[in-house]
Amino acid sequence: MLMKGCPPAGDDQVTLSNWQEAPYNRWAFSHLRELVPTQRVRRAIGYTPALPADYHPLGHLTVHRADGTEASVDTVIADTYTDAVVVLHHGHVVMESYFGETEFDTPHLLMSTTKSIVGCVAGNLVSQGLLSPERLVTDYVPELLESGYANARVRDVLDMRSGVKFSEEYTDPEAEVRVMEQAFGWSPTTDGSVPGSIYDYLSTLKAKSDHGGAFDYRSCETLALGWVCERAAGKKMADLISTLIWAPMGADWDAELTCDSVGTGIHDGGLCTTARDLARFGQVLLNDGKAADGTQVVPSEWLRASWAVDPDIREAFDQSGNGEYLPAGWYRNQFWFLPRIHGDVLLCLGINGQMVYVNPGTATVGVKLSTWPDAQNGHMLHDAVRMFDVIGAELSGLAPERARHDGPPGVAAGISR
Repeated sequence: MLMKGCPPAGDDQVTLSNWQEAPYNRWAFSHLRELVPTQRVRRAIGYTPALPADYHPLGHLTVHRADGTEASVDTVIADTYTDAVVVLHHGHVVMESYFGETEFDTPHLLMSTTKSIVGCVAGNLVSQGLLSPERLVTDYVPELLESGYANARVRDVLDMRSGVKFSEEYTDPEAEVRVMEQAFGWSPTTDGSVPGSIYDYLSTLKAKSDHGGAFDYRSCETLALGWVCERAAGKKMADLISTLIWAPMGADWDAELTCDSVGTGIHDGGLCTTARDLARFGQVLLNDGKAADGTQVVPSEWLRASWAVDPDIREAFDQSGNGEYLPAGWYRNQFWFLPRIHGDVLLCLGINGQMVYVNPGTATVGVKLSTWPDAQNGHMLHDAVRMFDVIGAELSGLAPERARHDGPPGVAAGISR
């Protein structure tokens, strides 16, 4: 048993060297505060009304899987290393299950689902007049003037279209994404030349191409965006998430944001939350940015601009190679979008199977927290989307046909931490 005993036996210990690998990740993703430092993301003080519940028997529904076979919802959940699944329909909890190390009050690592929350922080700052997408990144962070971010606009990092050289290839230990983990303390340092903090590392990145070109998924973009947001607001990201998102949406629990050795939050993938609170966030996105009590949490114009794809955004996405795996999709303001048979869906995605699924066409929000053995798995990704498609169709009394534009299963290059 992992991490059992005082102390645990050597082979049962979860450490900085193995915590992102299976089977250690199943323990680690639900106990991250025991491995790396975290900052508190406060919920509002006082009573928070519970999410209303109206549970339905949905586990028997049939899902047409990405490999051409059929399976029940329960089987898909079991086969895809699920730690938690929560489904809301019209704001009511209709399905909820927990597995392994994760329980209803467990803060589970979100990986890159964090990016979408940081994007909503940026949207709030834009609405408040503190941040302009058309200004240069270096207007807010002059420390990046000598880096590849020189002359990049905030819009370029919001949509991951800067020209910065950065590889998100997780199987390559020399890729920037892996080296960067050493800088912010998610893995042991193997190269003494790697800076000891996130922002120092960002300052070393170089340019590869012109800004504003093809979409290229890179976690460094959200780290740069987070730095810009902190400078624009004069607050740390953990506090921004708290005051702008977590408290006003009525979260049940404090969240946790992992941080580096100097207290900089891991904006690209370090947030840990309960599945229910993540579902609350998804419901805010579904409800035009409003919480259950009517509080405007995310500016409605920010969300509408994200949903409204234009030819430039679509072309940038298709040029990236992601179009093969997420056909007719797009990426905007730190959200993924994908057409389905009952309407376009918004997705917040993270490696190892983290997902928020938002479908206005069926008034459905789905949250799935997982610990896939591999960082990326196209079959499991599409199976989860199809599962939520089927559940939403059933709850809405719609035909559960296979969604159009599914395309071939595979690993979408951009679906990373």
